Amino acid sequence: MLALQHPYVVVAPAETVHVEVWTGAGGGRPVAIVPGLFGGAFTFRKVVPLLAAQGFRPIVIEPLGTGLSSRPEKADYSLTAQSHRLAAVLDSLNAGPSLVLAHSLGAAMAFRLALDRPDLVRGIVSIEGGPTEDATTPTFRSAMRYLPWVKLLGGIKLVRSKVRGMLLDASGDRSWVTDGIVLAYTLGEARDFDATLKTFLAMSRAREPAKLVPRLGDIACPVTLMVGTAHHDGDVPPQEVALMTHALLSF
Repeated sequence: MLALQHPYVVVAPAETVHVEVWTGAGGGRPVAIVPGLFGGAFTFRKVVPLLAAQGFRPIVIEPLGTGLSSRPEKADYSLTAQSHRLAAVLDSLNAGPSLVLAHSLGAAMAFRLALDRPDLVRGIVSIEGGPTEDATTPTFRSAMRYLPWVKLLGGIKLVRSKVRGMLLDASGDRSWVTDGIVLAYTLGEARDFDATLKTFLAMSRAREPAKLVPRLGDIACPVTLMVGTAHHDGDVPPQEVALMTHALLSF
């Protein structure tokens, strides 16, 4: 029998990270799961039970500004800062070395976590996530120019429309993208829409303190990349795959 805990881990003043820890008889090997920008823990709703059935202990960590985590306007939303929060959560749970399963931008956080805290990362499985140097895509940053108009042009309905389009564009089989799925993917964003918009703007302005690419060769753990066949904004370009092939010790 699986048991789900919904703790909120305070990683800094005004910064609270939502974490879902699945436990069963005997615990299991920890798998830290890091969602991308949208969807949060809901993204892995079908993956978590499969991992638990294989003897793992899934720990879903929603990065600051995503899912049900807090959205402080003045926070540092760089990928480096997010990786530090991942470390704080794993330390608070005494998770020890974990396999990190990360989606999209979550993978860029996982790479930085492996560099800064190799003691916490046993290996990385990246789902369509490369060595990204920015917390948002160019398309996302361009969209932020219209932020003052979002509330006038439809508010959360407009965001949901964009998320629907993003999911459809990224899917080889589009039949799974229903109204209910889109609502679930944007549940956290809808809770406090004003805070969501301010967080989006802060993410688009975030800057990394150091480049990741020159340090890829220092990642000691094995990395596995999973990519789909439906090309879309934000997927892993061939040049990044080639870069990881040559730079990572075990890829």
